[in-house]
Amino acid sequence: MTTLAAAGGSAPAQQQDATWWRQAVVYQIYPRSFADSNGDGIGDLRGITGKVDYLRELGVDAVWLSPFYPSALADGGYDVDDYRAVDPRIGTLDDFDELRTALRAAGMRLVVDIVPNHTSNRHVWFQEALASPPGSRARERYIFRPGRGEHGELPPSDWTSTFGGRPGSRSATVSGTCTCSPPSSPT
Repeated sequence: MTTLAAAGGSAPAQQQDATWWRQAVVYQIYPRSFADSNGDGIGDLRGITGKVDYLRELGVDAVWLSPFYPSALADGGYDVDDYRAVDPRIGTLDDFDELRTALRAAGMRLVVDIVPNHTSNRHVWFQEALASPPGSRARERYIFRPGRGEHGELPPSDWTSTFGGRPGSRSATVSGTCTCSPPSSPT
């Protein structure tokens, strides 16, 4: 997780205490279910912004924001397509900036759940790795293993996936992959 710094200027007094989190009230929010500002049935960043006063009244010191990035949602948003964007179903980068500003104005911190070891199979890095030869820098971001069996037709291990079935999948460009995540989240 990463704590976002204030926009512009020097670090505020609250950030100078490196142990602030030891006594803090941290409220985790899964954006897609917390508050829906536009009535489409999906929680969104504007919905969270609209609840900042409520969070302050609860005595919250920091909001821990679960993944809000574009995702197929096979792993609750942890199968990230692009870490630099907001899932358009729940907002925009401007909405994120408004949320951050509102929390800061209310004296709360924002902790963003960044999960760099959970790219989706749609992430540009994974697509690049699939298209790159073994030993390439792009391939080094992931762990690829050859399949077992005479022709590599079996998964690279006998592990079971926590999402059901056998982990991993074969690819025309990769001899085998193994993951304990859903197929859409190969890391």
